[in-house]
Amino acid sequence: MTKNFVEELKWRGMLAQIMPGTEEFLNKQMTTAYLGTDPTADSLHIGHLCGIMMLRHLQRCGHKPIILVGGATGMIGDPSGKSQERNLLDAETLYHNQECIKRQVAKFLDFDAEGPNKAELVNNYDWMKDFTFLDFARKVGKHITVNYMMAKDSVQQRLNGSARDGLSFTEFTYQLLQGYDFLHLYQTMNCRLQLGGNDQWGNMTTGTELIRRTLGQEAEAFALTCPLITKSDGKKFGKTESGNVWLDRNRTTPYAFCQFWLNVSDDDAERYIKIFTSLEKEEIDALIEEHRQDPGRRVLQKRLAEEVTVMVHSREDYEMAVEAAGILFGKATKESLLKLDEQTLLDVFAGVPHFTLAKEELGKPAIELFARDDVRVFASKGEMRKMVQGGGVSVNKEKLLAPDVVISADMLINGKYLLVQRGKKNYFLISVK
Repeated sequence: MTKNFVEELKWRGMLAQIMPGTEEFLNKQMTTAYLGTDPTADSLHIGHLCGIMMLRHLQRCGHKPIILVGGATGMIGDPSGKSQERNLLDAETLYHNQECIKRQVAKFLDFDAEGPNKAELVNNYDWMKDFTFLDFARKVGKHITVNYMMAKDSVQQRLNGSARDGLSFTEFTYQLLQGYDFLHLYQTMNCRLQLGGNDQWGNMTTGTELIRRTLGQEAEAFALTCPLITKSDGKKFGKTESGNVWLDRNRTTPYAFCQFWLNVSDDDAERYIKIFTSLEKEEIDALIEEHRQDPGRRVLQKRLAEEVTVMVHSREDYEMAVEAAGILFGKATKESLLKLDEQTLLDVFAGVPHFTLAKEELGKPAIELFARDDVRVFASKGEMRKMVQGGGVSVNKEKLLAPDVVISADMLINGKYLLVQRGKKNYFLISVK
């Protein structure tokens, strides 16, 4: 073993609860551990990243990680932390989501390693699809009492009025299904440890209890959780005004993804760089010290954004995100602008005034288009003439040489946008429809 996994989690702030004996067991031998995720969307979001990073650190410490995609349990829905029952997904949607998640997780874990600790991905639908209700009742249900299940916090919260619709039997069985996953992996893949978020502790301990009651008290099974990550103000991590920050570039562009990390607070940056990167302690400590000397340079946020964006997307995507930010905040060329896909362009200029022109308007002089009531880039034609003469107006990052230059269709970015710049910092995005 190159590193102590539990110690690695501790200094990174990634350890919430741990069953007695877990660290000692991990230090004795290479251990197989799994973490489950339900395929309720075709992408993971950054709320999943702490758990995925736990698996990454586990493998780097010499142990074997398993990512379990819950094709079966995803059809039911986990009541933990939920106030109402989840919509059930059909098999086709679940399969699509699983395939997308596989591709994302492969960026974090080594599935092609030569040694015995190579990562593996499993789907609990494979062993649950032919499991009859009667078999489940006999093999699993008889080992765990209703009293034991009722005592779980996730069940109590739903039964004691915090949920509008109570708790369905379907959801009530979830902890048994998750417990059986652990038992199955214990018996078929020698899996001895389950990892998860702290809201999963009740389900995870049901799994260790089921293993002991099924296989005997000498059966060694353990559980370890990471904290649920929040912002320094206590709000939910990973949420923006537009919703989750996703790992899929089609849901969240690499530019918007990178900007999320660049914009975190200093306190959050200190926590997140430990949790969401694989940088060593010495380098992180040095970065934190450098940042504290001059917080205005935002050294931590920049390195955090670089590490996570490269890991989730690519170095090329990170460099494009930096270049895209330069279009808004610094000097850039028309070529830089033309490289942007439509969604990134909209993300970059989301906060600037946005106007709409009809296609029929193209072919007119700039002064006829940019100084009118419905496209108020300039308050008047006189103001525009004066600014153009002073060299202070650009269209698509090229200086407008005269106010009567004709704006034509071949000038449009992505066939539908014009970017007008007035002075150094005032941008206006015009959609042509």
